[in-house]
Amino acid sequence: MFSGPPADPAAPTPPTGSGTPPTGARRADAPAVALPIGAPTVDPAVAVAADVVPSSGEGRSGYEGGPGREDQGGGSGRSSRLPLTLSLAAAALLALLVAVFGPGLAARGTGELRIPGAGLTTLLRTVLFAGLAVHLGELLAPQFIRTVRSRPRTAVRSWSVCAALAGAGAAAGQIVQLAAASGLGITQTYATRNGGLLLIIANGFVAAALCAASKRPALALAPLAVVIGAEAIRAHPEAYSPEIGAALTVVHLTAASLWTGGLLYVLRTMWLWRGSPIAARALLGRYARLAIWLYVALAATGTVSTLRRLPVDVVFTSAYGRTLLVKLALMAVVSLLALAARRRMLRDDDPAVAHRLAHREQVVLGAVVVVSAILTVVPDPHWISLRP
Repeated sequence: MFSGPPADPAAPTPPTGSGTPPTGARRADAPAVALPIGAPTVDPAVAVAADVVPSSGEGRSGYEGGPGREDQGGGSGRSSRLPLTLSLAAAALLALLVAVFGPGLAARGTGELRIPGAGLTTLLRTVLFAGLAVHLGELLAPQFIRTVRSRPRTAVRSWSVCAALAGAGAAAGQIVQLAAASGLGITQTYATRNGGLLLIIANGFVAAALCAASKRPALALAPLAVVIGAEAIRAHPEAYSPEIGAALTVVHLTAASLWTGGLLYVLRTMWLWRGSPIAARALLGRYARLAIWLYVALAATGTVSTLRRLPVDVVFTSAYGRTLLVKLALMAVVSLLALAARRRMLRDDDPAVAHRLAHREQVVLGAVVVVSAILTVVPDPHWISLRP
């Protein structure tokens, strides 16, 4: 055994008599360090450099903020997340303002009846639709993930339980609001048409949350189907062929929820897989193929619902018509973003640009959810068209 590291031959030897011990010598009061024979010695500077990940990004994905970029300094990681946090907060505030004030702005100058608590109802239904979309998306998207070869063995955290509980809370909030507006008790409100359907929706979400927390989360499909059916019936109280409107709403709401929630889950997974661009690109491609059929279902059911519910002469003079025009404009933006993302996905091996375009598509889809909630609150436009 050697006591102490071997001397470096290239190191200069200090002059004798200067008080500095010669190279390789050990002070009497210094502890002895035992190294096994043949063990290599490493320069500390070399050891530190070996643990540093190169910041050039070679062989890594081009995602912004991904593993291809190293944070320069201890606080740069937190500072790089600050713009994203501020953007999300601004988007949430804007959605809140649109939900609260949107129905009133859409009905201004139309002469339509004022809906009591329209802003709060819109906000609650936005939460309900968002919870339904998130839960259905988490049931759909994992089917694509299982078919991706050489995928990372990591999965995003499930939001289905929280989404279902949020939907149940939104339905319960509408029951309380309905009871307050009608002057009835809670149990009496259950006996009304809207109150009974909202109770079914709330219980369906609670059952879906219990299924999501169990070992068989796929069982949540049954209560979520009940939720969609009850919401479709609630949304069509009109006397003219309500069963047709409810059937159209079932298809429309299912397709919209799968599109929005599925895209959210895919984008979250792609971000988690940002170090494996091939797997991320394959996942986005599998989702895009299904999204085409979901888009066709949305366009077909939306067109038929519009033709049967909105008279042509009140397109610009009713709250429903004005809100529908805003929704159509947003859907046009979504379509352009989806086509651009698909084109870049087919052209580039690195899915970073397609991921950014799909992320913008998700943001616009969130705005579509808010506008769709407004559509369920504004009055039926037929009475304006039939006025003398």
